[in-house]
Amino acid sequence: MKLFSTFSPALRSNLGFLFGSGLCFWAGLAGLLPVLPLYIETLGATGQEIGFVMASFAIGLLVARPTLSRLADEQGRKLVLLVGLFAIAGAPFCYLLVDRLAPFTWTLGTVQLDGRLALMGLFRAFHGISIAAYVTAYSALIVDIAPPAHRGELIGYMSLVNPLGLALGPALGSYLLDWVGFTVAFAVMGSLGVLGLLLSGFIRETYEPDLAALKKQPPQLFWQLLLTPRIRIPAIILFLVGLAFGTISTFTPLYVREVGLELSFVGFIYTASAIASFGIRLLSGRASDRYGRGRFISLSLLLYSLAMIILWSASSAPIFLLGGLVQGTAAGMLIPMIAALMADRSAATERGRIFGLCMVGFDLGIALAGPVLGTLADTIGYRGVFGLSALMTALGFVIFVTSSSKDMRHSLRFALSQGRDVYAVDPRFD
Repeated sequence: MKLFSTFSPALRSNLGFLFGSGLCFWAGLAGLLPVLPLYIETLGATGQEIGFVMASFAIGLLVARPTLSRLADEQGRKLVLLVGLFAIAGAPFCYLLVDRLAPFTWTLGTVQLDGRLALMGLFRAFHGISIAAYVTAYSALIVDIAPPAHRGELIGYMSLVNPLGLALGPALGSYLLDWVGFTVAFAVMGSLGVLGLLLSGFIRETYEPDLAALKKQPPQLFWQLLLTPRIRIPAIILFLVGLAFGTISTFTPLYVREVGLELSFVGFIYTASAIASFGIRLLSGRASDRYGRGRFISLSLLLYSLAMIILWSASSAPIFLLGGLVQGTAAGMLIPMIAALMADRSAATERGRIFGLCMVGFDLGIALAGPVLGTLADTIGYRGVFGLSALMTALGFVIFVTSSSKDMRHSLRFALSQGRDVYAVDPRFD
């Protein structure tokens, strides 16, 4: 971490407040992972209905991405950062309101919906705005600061908020649920969002929107950019990984119960994942600056497939923990590497949109994992959906090594060796 010694005290303080707000964000978000599916079940939901409610999170993401990504470029990153923390702070208290309502039915034409579950879906969509806003703004803020030669290293260090939050949040959520129940668990997670808002008040932004440069950019629509070569394949990869991540975040508590383990054990699985993610981020970011992003993305996809196979075969606590460790290693390597890759492939005035667009694939994967795999889970069981997710991430590896560059030869070199990234904007990566 010698990199931080090269920064001024003011910049280190700025990064400290940013890191603190990120820790509150991820802990508040992840703390509901072992709690929310069980809470929805208490409202009378089936496995399919739990999947639909949980997937509403990604619907909020998809709807909010275009506006918030553009706002990050045109109005600055901090505003969008605050929007994300507001959603983290508010959503848990919204969930608590649902249990206070008597059961009722919503009628839409000839369709009748359980009113409380429909309301949970709406609140879950509002919760999804949090990632659409915060992750885009947080990543852009870091890249705005990072020296290009050490971009991967700084992203790796600052992205440690994710595994730390994923370690603390689920463990705290599981403990609170067992100790005092849903009400206190939701209240504590919402309070973490409030604390994150307070810390963000001290963050000073270094990016200043260049309106003249923004006006000169080609008039491509937000979604048209998704089809460009520099974004398309990373987005597809994140879509397939999003299916796996959606499976883990939605169905792990139910799967653990299906195999006969204590529900309180779920928090330990998420914690094991977070510990592994923490460790790998300390190493992979700096290494990617030296050896290139491609080989680390390829390795992470192979590890993700292995993790889902381990979880598919799990029937005991040690195997679940092993699966969590491997999955955490894969995720801790993949997400920062994709962020660094998209930073290499974007200019400052389009960074918010590029980050947001690439993550749309991840959003869509999470959105489909809940309803599609939740429907299948009612037939093949939760073990079966983990096996299907392993196939999806394996397919992602094949696509990346064959299509990540302009042709097969360049793709293989970039994905498996130290081949250059032909889509990089920064001349250092060209």
